[in-house]
Amino acid sequence: MAIVNASDGDIPGTTIFDGRQSMKGYALNHMCYSFNSAENRAAFLRDEDAYCAKFRLNPAQREAIRKRNVLDMIAAGGNIYYLAKFAGIFGLGVQDVGAQQTGMTVEGFKARLVAAGK
Repeated sequence: MAIVNASDGDIPGTTIFDGRQSMKGYALNHMCYSFNSAENRAAFLRDEDAYCAKFRLNPAQREAIRKRNVLDMIAAGGNIYYLAKFAGIFGLGVQDVGAQQTGMTVEGFKARLVAAGK
């Protein structure tokens, strides 16, 4: 089994979540994990800037959160499993996130999933 290194470019357009990305995204992922608590989700919605500051997000992470851009969050070290908790605050599910990742509409992404299952 070959180990894929993000710098190898073996998977064009894909950010590999490796140790480097994990360290880079620690603050972002820690914040997203906190959204397991309804109290924390409410605190984020009350004062997003203060909540992000509490977790010391860097400027790239903060901008990705502000734009609600999952691809930018992944590039900033976000792990999709934690980012799904962030997306849930806004009523977005895995298919919404998948559509954003692939640059498709949600309907197009769902149709692609159905077609792949046939």
